[in-house]
Amino acid sequence: MIRSTLRCGRHKVFIGMAAGVGKTCRMLQEGKEALREGTDVVIGLLETHGRLDTAREAEGLERIPRRRLLHQGVELEEMDVAAILARHPRLVLVDELAHTNAPGSEREKRWQDVEMLLLSGIDVYSTLNIQHLESLNDRVEELTGVVVRERIPNRVLELADEVVLVDATPETLEERLREGKVYASEKVAQALAHFFQRRHLVALRELSLREVADRVEDDALSTDTSLRERVMVCLANDRHSQRLLRRAARLAVAMDAPLLALTVQDPNRFLSREQSLGLEACRQLCEDVGGTFLREESVEILPTIARVALERRITQIVLGQTTRSILPPLWRRPLSERLQLALRGRGIDLHLIADGLPPADIEAVND
Repeated sequence: MIRSTLRCGRHKVFIGMAAGVGKTCRMLQEGKEALREGTDVVIGLLETHGRLDTAREAEGLERIPRRRLLHQGVELEEMDVAAILARHPRLVLVDELAHTNAPGSEREKRWQDVEMLLLSGIDVYSTLNIQHLESLNDRVEELTGVVVRERIPNRVLELADEVVLVDATPETLEERLREGKVYASEKVAQALAHFFQRRHLVALRELSLREVADRVEDDALSTDTSLRERVMVCLANDRHSQRLLRRAARLAVAMDAPLLALTVQDPNRFLSREQSLGLEACRQLCEDVGGTFLREESVEILPTIARVALERRITQIVLGQTTRSILPPLWRRPLSERLQLALRGRGIDLHLIADGLPPADIEAVND
């Protein structure tokens, strides 16, 4: 997110473990409280999903009409950013931050619309489910078996001025489901049998609590950078790189550490189109999870990794165990062992991540 020299709006995000915990109602309640205190408040985008409680909470708040778009003969509706900018309220309420806008919209994602509003000096309250955070994508799939398609870059949450956890116990959420307060009655049984299984809700709630707790801890930490952890992940040109990068990002978040993604490329070898696209995807993902992407050209893999680690004062290095393209011939020691020897006495820990590693293992480094 780019910050201008003019006043930027403040962003407050209401985050929860899943649909139905009460994020939207909480956002509306605080919006109405601000209105009573004299703040100019409007609803930019609200999704009630037929929930009567949510609709009642919105009463008394001005709504900006949605923009209508025609796509393949179907009329779609999206938030009208231009109308909000023209109205220019002090505060706008925007539901479902991770939403993907309809084709033909000026921006692809709703969080990009929110950035535009913030840059114009408008304060924004928004809502988000924890599973939509980019760095947690693989973790959520492992926990629930559900692939989350709509995701937001970690930096959106990191740059928010305030993050509020809207919490509910799994038992409370299940009760709301059965009472028809989350989905229509015909969808309840399917929801309880799949995404809203008790074990899934417990895991998602833990992720939400940890995310907000880490943020609070970050605010309380000393600014002494000499004591700060620094994580570096070594990427190669294979299909496991994005997964490895997400795991390293979770480690960096847990340690309140900056993340550096390093790839070492042999200048005498040309990348295939597939490899080039994979490398670009890693670069974009690295940016989305708030890391720095570094490409070095060298025929010497190990010395380059060691040099960068020392130059950047890295304290944690993450390697992929199955990354064949950077492994030495079979008769030599694995790269991880040789790197460990090269960095002996430097206070740098190595984390060797195997493909298909049980999800709990990466978090175990902090237990």
